[in-house]
Amino acid sequence: MKKYIYLLFIATLFSSVLQAEVRLPHIFSDNMILQRDKVLKIWGWADKNEKIKVEILDQTRNVQADQAGNWSVNLEPIPYGGPYQMKVQGSSNTITFNNILIGDIWLCSGQSNMEMPVNGWSQVENYEQEIKEANYPLIRAFNVEKAMSMTPNSDFDGKWQVCSPEAVSSFSAVAYFFARKLNKELDIPIGIINSSWGGTQIETWISQNSFARLPDNFKERYAALQGIDLARFAQENEAKKQIYLNALKNDPGIKGEWFKAPTKITFAWKKMQVPQEWSQTELASIDGIVWFRYNFTLPKDAEGKTAILNLGPVDDDDVSWINGIKVGETVGYGLPRTYSITKDILKSGVNTLTVKIVDHSGGGGLYGQPHELYLEIDGVKYPLSGEWEYKESVTNKEYGYIDFSPNSYPSLLYNAMINPMTSFSIKGAIWYQGESNADDAYNYRTLFPTLINDWRDKWESEFPFYWVQLANYMAKDEQPQESKWAELREAQNMTLSLPYTGQAVITDIGDAKDIHPRNKQDVGARLALIALNKDYGRSDVIYSGPTFNKMEISGNKAIIYFDNISRGLKVRDNSQSIKGFAIAGADNRFVWAKAYLDGDKVIVESPEVSSPISVRYSWSNNPEVNLFNSEGLPAAPFRTDK
Repeated sequence: MKKYIYLLFIATLFSSVLQAEVRLPHIFSDNMILQRDKVLKIWGWADKNEKIKVEILDQTRNVQADQAGNWSVNLEPIPYGGPYQMKVQGSSNTITFNNILIGDIWLCSGQSNMEMPVNGWSQVENYEQEIKEANYPLIRAFNVEKAMSMTPNSDFDGKWQVCSPEAVSSFSAVAYFFARKLNKELDIPIGIINSSWGGTQIETWISQNSFARLPDNFKERYAALQGIDLARFAQENEAKKQIYLNALKNDPGIKGEWFKAPTKITFAWKKMQVPQEWSQTELASIDGIVWFRYNFTLPKDAEGKTAILNLGPVDDDDVSWINGIKVGETVGYGLPRTYSITKDILKSGVNTLTVKIVDHSGGGGLYGQPHELYLEIDGVKYPLSGEWEYKESVTNKEYGYIDFSPNSYPSLLYNAMINPMTSFSIKGAIWYQGESNADDAYNYRTLFPTLINDWRDKWESEFPFYWVQLANYMAKDEQPQESKWAELREAQNMTLSLPYTGQAVITDIGDAKDIHPRNKQDVGARLALIALNKDYGRSDVIYSGPTFNKMEISGNKAIIYFDNISRGLKVRDNSQSIKGFAIAGADNRFVWAKAYLDGDKVIVESPEVSSPISVRYSWSNNPEVNLFNSEGLPAAPFRTDK
């Protein structure tokens, strides 16, 4: 009898261990916001056939899990308000979610300029004051943890946080300032779901079935991985990665003292023009350690003097030597390298600068502008740009390791960071991405609308979708020329043909030297202006700067007409001349033009073009911008030629 009781006890205990507790995706947590005025789907997992009860306010829903353990219920729409509590009860456990608000939820996605936090790996302008004043309990944020997946996932990691000085540092800055503007104007709860990853291309955010419907030319770059077991490949690649990472710790260049000036000609070193980013060189597919060196000559009176070495930005890390003596070391992508040289290092005649560069992913190298590379002694700058020597030390290619990143294959981030929430009701989406697709700007004309339609299909909702046009960045053009960033902006602008879309133009608030401009306050606010006008009935809110309407030719002048001029066009700096216009005749050779206001029109002309055919405005990586409307919103870039 005792043996029977003992066995019964063990069987009961074993059964209780096996019984699955009811659980929900991480998108449901304390402090969450649920979308107001929409049917709300609540879902999760439990033991097969388990009975579940969901309670919130005066609504109670009962459901039984299916044979696979999946369950879901639909709640009737709830107006904004709170805080509320929701209980989800299974046969063996009850989950209680507290401090729930009902309001509007915006999905915020893209690459690093959406990911950029209020204060983290970068800081927004005036971040200390912004953090101090970030007491907005009606704003809640959910940061989706970074992950990749070959197939669509059902959950991701993350939790809802109440906006406070203690929490706001990790919020997406653009998303936060967007939410803050809406909350201040509307006094309703605003939820922001930040699902973004720096350096990512748009292809990784598009679902597999939508990407599969694109023409074959969109799939060519992934041909090497098609037809293989990607899961197995990723596992084997990870093993190679560990060997490669261990090799990075034992750099042959350090052991061989490559930082010392060579005493004889060595043919093992190749040559490269510096500065330039590696993507257009033989190092395009290389990550790892590459050494660079450059010989420069100094006059006799420079010997023994202190100096400043400036290398511009480096991708990613560097260690620098002059004449075999270490002069500086920096860890971090894009940071300007400026090192102080003590008086015992420099000599008259030939000096050798050696730079060890460690590139972790993507492009690499000393990629600034030529004028940023120099050695300064007593106010005299000795240029260091030109033909450098380089030699690979430890590379991923050497170990057969491929940097399997979100850009390695389509849909990796959609699967892991978007798909798990497609049943979660939202108000709309904001998007800041495109820098990583600029080299293939023409195809963005197809890819961007594909993503928007894809997400709307998955949510079964034609929700509003607003985005940030690329900021101004890099050196200004001395003469008009082609621009990949301008073409990408054009593709973004063309996507406005989709319904319920909007675009925030920010070509006036970028940073020539930083791809991550720190003024995210205006970016978020301009996105919010679009939402206020289009989604919240604020027809009095002007959300767009001037946009091109048409061009007329009169003799040697081009006359440009604009839409969205509100109370008139303005030249911000009170100048009589509008900057950023270029004009061309039949030869399509563009020259900078004289442009000025004539009422609400802009007259464009140049003595070099007697019979104009085409006009471009803000058509460059870093355009000159001083044409605005009366609300202070900049005119959008455009071109009349195709």
